This record gives sequence, C-alpha cells and structure tokens, in this order.
Amino acid sequence: MVCFMKSRRLTTSSRNMGIRNEAKKQNHSKPIMILLLLLFTPRVDSSWWYIGALGARVICNNIPGLVNKQRQLCQRHPDLMQSISEGAKEWIKECQHQFRHHRWNCSTLDRDHTVFGRVTLRSSREAAFVYAISSAGVVYAITRACSQGELKICNCDGHKRGQANDDKGNFDWGGCSDNINYGIKFAKAFVDARERMVKDARALMNLHNNRCGRMVSSKRFSVNAVKRFMKLECKCHGVSGSCSLRTCWLAMSDLRRTGDYLRKKYNAAIEVTMNQDGTGFMVADRDFRGSTKNELVYVESSPDYCLMDRAAGSLGTAGRVCKKSSRGTDGCEVMCCGRGYDTMRVKRVTKCECKFKWCCSVECSDCEDVVDVHTCKPHKRPDWLDIT
Repeated sequence: MVCFMKSRRLTTSSRNMGIRNEAKKQNHSKPIMILLLLLFTPRVDSSWWYIGALGARVICNNIPGLVNKQRQLCQRHPDLMQSISEGAKEWIKECQHQFRHHRWNCSTLDRDHTVFGRVTLRSSREAAFVYAISSAGVVYAITRACSQGELKICNCDGHKRGQANDDKGNFDWGGCSDNINYGIKFAKAFVDARERMVKDARALMNLHNNRCGRMVSSKRFSVNAVKRFMKLECKCHGVSGSCSLRTCWLAMSDLRRTGDYLRKKYNAAIEVTMNQDGTGFMVADRDFRGSTKNELVYVESSPDYCLMDRAAGSLGTAGRVCKKSSRGTDGCEVMCCGRGYDTMRVKRVTKCECKFKWCCSVECSDCEDVVDVHTCKPHKRPDWLDIT
C-alpha cells in the first residue's frame, strides 16, 4: 500500500513536471511564432487598387487591407466605389501604356490583392509613379461620374457663371462643367487615409506622390494635374450656327495627357531621405538646388528588372518582344540586358486596299506578310550550378 501511494505520487509529480515543461515550451514558442508571422505574412499595401478587379462585385468588407476610414467611406458611398472600380482599370491600363517599352512594364498579377506584387513594396521611382497615376485616376473617375449624373452626392460644377473670354472672343458659362474640385476632395480623403496612419519615410513618400498626381503648381496658383489638362468645350449659337454667341463649359481631357505628364515626372524623379525630425524630406544629392514640391520622389534605387527576382518584384525580361533596330528602351540591346535575342518569322494578317463603298461602308482586303519577331533570351545559368 505504501509502495502504491509512493508510485502514485511519483506519477502525479511526473505529470505535473511534464505539464510545466510543456507550458515552458509553449511560452518559448510564442515569440518564435510571432516572429515567423512577421517575417512571412505579406504586407498589404494600398489594397484599394484591388477594387478594379472586383468590378460590379465591390463589397466593402471583402476588400483586403482597407483602413477604417476607407471602409467607412466605402460603406457610406457604394456608388462612388463603383466609379473608383472602373477608374482603377483605366489608370492601370494607362500605366501599362506608359511603360510598354520598358523592362518594368507595369505588369499586374492575377488574383493578387496587392495588384502589382512586391514591386511596390520597394520605395522606388516605379512605386512613385504608380501612386501618382492611381491618385489622378481616382480624381478622373469621380469627376466623370459626377458630371454624368451617376452619383447622388455631386453633380456638375455650378460655380462657372457669367461671361468670360478666350482667344476666340467672349462666351457665356453654361452647360455642365466637370466638378473636378469634388473629385480632388474625395480622392484625397480616400487615397491618403492609409498613409496618414503611419509616420515613416515610405508613408511620407506615398502622400507626396499622391498629391503630385492631383496637384502641380504654376508661378501664381496651385492647379490640379488633371485640371491642368481640362479643355474648354463650346456650343455655337446665332444665325446658321455662326458662333456669334457661344456657351462654354470645362471638360476633362482623357487620362492619356495626365499619364504623359506624370511619365515625364517619373523620368525626373528625385531621390530623397527623411529629415531628422521625421516630418519631411531632404534631397539625397547635396548639389540639388531646386524644389521637390511638384516632383515625384523616391527613397530606394530601382532594381534593373533584367532577371526574375521575386523579392524585388521583378519578372525579368525573358521572352519580352524587342526591336532589333532601336537604340531606346524598347531595343533588344537594352531590353534583353545584353543576353541576346531569338528571332521568329511569323505570318501577320492586316487590313489593306481599303475602299469606300457607296453608301456608306468601307471594304478592305486581308493582306498577309511575313515579319521577324525578336524576343529576349532567358538568363543562362552558370555552368557550375549544374555540377552535382
């Protein structure tokens, strides 16, 4: 009986020790698990871009990475989110047009809530352009929706009244001027919300480039990068449309003009570092004497995008089409990073010998010709990597 009790106490003691040891293991494992989560959990960056992939299925709670203010604006203005969804497709398409002949061609990743993958996690000039064009794209989308009567909260700009003049003479303000001021106001509130929650160099960079997508300064006053390219549209009145009287309104030009403008800003982007008190930027080049106020800024240099590098978000240029005779960024020497290129002969069918047929159509023939298509060679693995 004594032996039984003793062995029972030993068994209980051993069990308790096992529990304590297990608890210690769990306590030790918690910091490790947290560290692993921090290391391997992907950063959700400006996921409002993903709205463009959702199309008509925009549901605020299903958009990953929205901060509280963005989610609140989404829930309060679902019709606005639909406009932003359509606008997102347009500015992404514009980004891809602007960089179609470059190693980085603004490529997107299907079913990826970050849209561009890891390339925008780097504080590079490419990220600077993406933030600027996306901010301008939201202004476009909302302004257009306001003028077309698609939104309850806004309509045409009613501030344009009375008479004015241009190089053709006097005219009366009328019609439906685009309400770009509301577009700017909402874009600022929605797009900047995430960055305003963080005080670091990347957040400051994003805010600056967001603003540059919306604003540029002239010598006398601030105007919008989109507003800079608004056009005057008029309707003529008078005998037989003689234009003795005109009614005019302001309308946005297409997004291409803003894309071209921001593309030039990308070429002249300025490298900066955060100042000591963390409230602004300093230009990295000490000899720089200009202002960064209206320029795109970046913090990190860009990768060369020659090879696939998942960490940098580079897809590489293997298989990209290039031009043999070009000496620019679309040339085979530059695009292929000196790796060479392959040439294929392909048959191309185009419309030709088009004739106007009365009335009223155009008939064309199908013409075939053979052309050479050049594509960049893949990166060749060093021989020593194949030695086993």
